Amino acid sequence: MINLKSLNNEQRKAVEYLNGPEMIVAGAGSGKTRVLTYKVAYLIDIGYEPESILALTFTNKAANEMKERIKDLVGQKAAGIWMGTFHSIFARILRTEAKNINFRSNFTIYDTEDSTSLVSNILSNLDINIEGLTPNSIRHRISNNKNHMILPKEFKRHHVKSFIDEKFAEIFEEYQKRLVENNSMDFDDLLLKPIDVFNENPKLLQKYKKRLEYLLVDEFQDTNKAQYELLKLLVSNGKICVVGDDAQSIYSFRGANLANMLDFEKDFPKHKVFKLEQNYRSTKNILAAADSIIKNNKGQIVKTLWTENNDGDHVTLIKCSDEKDEAFQIAKYIKQEISKKKLSLKDFAVLYRTNAQSRALEDIFRREKIPYTIIGGLEFYKRKEVKDIIAYLRIIVNPNDEESLLRVMNFPQRGIGSTTIKRMIAFARKLNLSLFETMSRVFEVIDIKERIQKNVKGFKILLDKYIGLKDKLSVGELTRALVDELGVMRMFKEENTPESLARWENINELLSALSDFSNSNKEARLEQFLEDVSLMSDVDSFEGEKNTVTFLTVHAAKGLEFPVVFISGCEEDIFPLSNRFSTDATVEEERRLFYVAVTRAQNKVYISHARSRYRFGEVAYQSRSRFIDELDPSLYSEINGGIGRKSSLRKSKKEMYYEYFESVDYEDFDQDNKTLRPGSRVMHEKFGLGKVTQVVGAGDMQKATVVFEGNNVKQLMLKFAKLKVL
Repeated sequence: MINLKSLNNEQRKAVEYLNGPEMIVAGAGSGKTRVLTYKVAYLIDIGYEPESILALTFTNKAANEMKERIKDLVGQKAAGIWMGTFHSIFARILRTEAKNINFRSNFTIYDTEDSTSLVSNILSNLDINIEGLTPNSIRHRISNNKNHMILPKEFKRHHVKSFIDEKFAEIFEEYQKRLVENNSMDFDDLLLKPIDVFNENPKLLQKYKKRLEYLLVDEFQDTNKAQYELLKLLVSNGKICVVGDDAQSIYSFRGANLANMLDFEKDFPKHKVFKLEQNYRSTKNILAAADSIIKNNKGQIVKTLWTENNDGDHVTLIKCSDEKDEAFQIAKYIKQEISKKKLSLKDFAVLYRTNAQSRALEDIFRREKIPYTIIGGLEFYKRKEVKDIIAYLRIIVNPNDEESLLRVMNFPQRGIGSTTIKRMIAFARKLNLSLFETMSRVFEVIDIKERIQKNVKGFKILLDKYIGLKDKLSVGELTRALVDELGVMRMFKEENTPESLARWENINELLSALSDFSNSNKEARLEQFLEDVSLMSDVDSFEGEKNTVTFLTVHAAKGLEFPVVFISGCEEDIFPLSNRFSTDATVEEERRLFYVAVTRAQNKVYISHARSRYRFGEVAYQSRSRFIDELDPSLYSEINGGIGRKSSLRKSKKEMYYEYFESVDYEDFDQDNKTLRPGSRVMHEKFGLGKVTQVVGAGDMQKATVVFEGNNVKQLMLKFAKLKVL
């Protein structure tokens, strides 16, 4: 038997419990991965076949780490466990059962960029050009509907309330139709199609229920409607264990439904709840700070985190003048911490609410010569040149993948322009052919010059050659031969610019990755490599081994931990992201996100906010985040950033003004000619300090638009406003 002595009392009870459905409410840093790992190992130890255990996670990184830990406990038997993300496990099932839903097993998985490209092509084909209907917003709306299990027929029947909805319904229907024609699925289909398969084939459902005896789910609070439906379909005899923390539910924007944790109690009435409340990660002060924030949320499962760790440092609150000062202060305190506590660069993480906030940090860190790594910047497999080569590989696997074919039809340039492609697509639609099939019949397409017809034919011959070689060469050999024949490496080398040489390096890196993939598994197929790439997330590539400071969004930081954490941009409208028109539920989710940020830290938390910040090309004057005001004052100490003077309530308005604006660029304002115009700094007796962004009209009808502190925008009649130009 495996030794459970290293588990605390509640952890051990959760591992050993087998008398029905089980929900483990696991607070931040309470060892949930450890409990899941031991639970799987325990099941194998008492006689469950590894192949009968399905363990679902939210990242490949989490799945791989758990599998390695289970291997340490039970040995090679762990290799047989069905363990992976929801998307990867159900993609595996769909490849086996594809024929039941009119797909072939070599279907392509479209990522967000591919889906947006498909929507863009549909808008062009249907000749729809309506303000507000952008490819990205439509793709997002399609995904949102599919997350809630609403497909085109149901949308048309119950959700069309306007002309825009009618057009969206038309695009949505065409989008689903084209996915089928392209033998492709988007991320949402990987969850919806298995539900169709199981509902339409009860025998098939029974086959998987019989095969998968015990279900375990990590991060249960992040499951959406489709994921929960799949769990309910597959569970048999109440053999299910879900692990989650309602206080860390931060993915409603992609359909995550916190209500699943509450519904679990209703759907599995004989369930038992275990609460893991001992935190092993953070100091007492960090836990108390996190608790003082999250207790302001009304909708939550009651739990009290505690720790045997030491009290630790207070949270440090840094008041900064602007985003550059903020970045400089963060760099300064990182250097101080390294010097005082002998830490490494990799011990530090800088968190922000949105990716755009990293720019100022990058500028200053480069200037200060502090190495950093960004998680969630442009990922390797989404870089254009890498995606171009992957598009070729996708066509070799699935010639029906029209989006990939359109991407590389003229890369490298082979004289096949957009007019030729449009004519080929029209011919394909008319005769109900795929674009790939049309390439063989390009001589039948009217109005395409003979020279271009030969180019298309030559391209088709090239693709056919590698489709024929796919099962004869290893994945690495096939790709190297293809890249060599395309001549892209030579092309980038000859161009000899810093950008082209970076592209050359990226393709080299891709070839190395493919060779590693081939060498680590001689039986590895190209389909598997493409699936792994399409389902990879930002965090999957994070090793934490490079000695650099880590920059990442709070969402990307979920599940990670660092000795020292900086939470930047803690201002209203940034974190929380927006308070205008926000519902209570939105603010509660933002608060949970702040809680996640604080609980990433093991030893020390810094929180920074700026008085002014460039946003949307304008200087915005910021109010500090409400979450700072919710912190217990006994748990933090405040320091001033670039101002260099201690804050005082007794300062004159003029002193406050100079502190407030000392970092602002004055070049658009003539200080000697104090007429009111865009760029003027003004004082209003009610709204305080502000900056004029627009002046319209003349005489008594003259109006000014002014941005006051806290990004408070007002339109004022100058006749009555009594603005004082400073």
